[in-house]
Amino acid sequence: MNPTAGTRWGLAARLLAALVVVLAVAALTAWLVASAVGPGLFHEHMVRAGLQDNDDAVMHAERAFRDASAVALALALSAAAIASATVSVVLARRIGRSLGAVSTAAARLGAGQYQTRVPAAGLGAEFDDLADSFNTMAGRLQDADRLRARLLADVAHEVRTPVATIAGYLEAVQDGVQPLDEATMTVLADQAARLTRLAHDLAAVTRAEAGDLALNLEAMPAHELLEQTAAAWRDRAAAAGVHLALDPDASSGGRPVAVDRHRIAQVLDNLVANALRHTATGGTITLRVGVGAGDSGRVALSVADTGEGIAPEHLPHVFERFYRADTARDRASGGSGIGLAICRALTEAHGGTITATSAGVGAGATFVVTLPASSPGP
Repeated sequence: MNPTAGTRWGLAARLLAALVVVLAVAALTAWLVASAVGPGLFHEHMVRAGLQDNDDAVMHAERAFRDASAVALALALSAAAIASATVSVVLARRIGRSLGAVSTAAARLGAGQYQTRVPAAGLGAEFDDLADSFNTMAGRLQDADRLRARLLADVAHEVRTPVATIAGYLEAVQDGVQPLDEATMTVLADQAARLTRLAHDLAAVTRAEAGDLALNLEAMPAHELLEQTAAAWRDRAAAAGVHLALDPDASSGGRPVAVDRHRIAQVLDNLVANALRHTATGGTITLRVGVGAGDSGRVALSVADTGEGIAPEHLPHVFERFYRADTARDRASGGSGIGLAICRALTEAHGGTITATSAGVGAGATFVVTLPASSPGP
């Protein structure tokens, strides 16, 4: 059972109570030691000085010693008690204010005020670390809340267009304005497929980022991954007037990587599809395999295109969900807006990394997937 608010002790009260107990024990111990040891030693020294046990001077001196010792001990303990109480009250108030600020900030954070921060207490490294950790947590929650809000807005926008199109066509068919012919069915099927693709992509990236994917890892030569991707996309690239080239690095093209072939194929498919959407007729998409930069234990798979390129300010955000450098163009091109987010999530699930580079708008772009090389068999 939790104590009621009226019976709860604050930090200052607890420190003072602990101080009283310590001082009481110290005073009792000092008094007992002084009473048991001091007079006996004093009497022994008086006898050694040649005075008799029953001498009035000895008895008077011993009484004076006991009184002086009691007064000195009382004064010393009183001064210690006052100093300790003062220090403990000041320290308790400072600690209480610091913890109170953290408690208040935590309550605000729990209420959704993610901009809340706490200042450094100045009470030592532990309290400063607590403030830093709290502020870091608050910052991450604030970023997550912004991402959630943007994600919801983007999802709503993505769903709104196909749903509005489907509803409009169905209403037109019901009113007899639009015939239910092959063209109408094609439009409805395309919009339904767009919704289905969005749902599948959201589910895929969510599972990958949450670590819920079960990967069926197998050793596979890196160049085979690119060969399969090139074979799957060569006809579509040709239909778009884009040349799809396969240029494996002979020095490492046969090196195996431990991957789930279906998941990595999904990554490469998304990268090629993204490159194809942003490469005009007459352009080129090149698939390469090589050694990871500065790390002989990793293999790099790259997809480079000669297309529109990416402006420097957009490069840090290309793997974020629904991020588009050109919203209107990308929506018209049919992408779900989370293909690159899926690429990052699946690559990281394999223990790899993915990067994007571009010399700027009009200079093409290169996406590099770096994966751990498979350990050689016995």
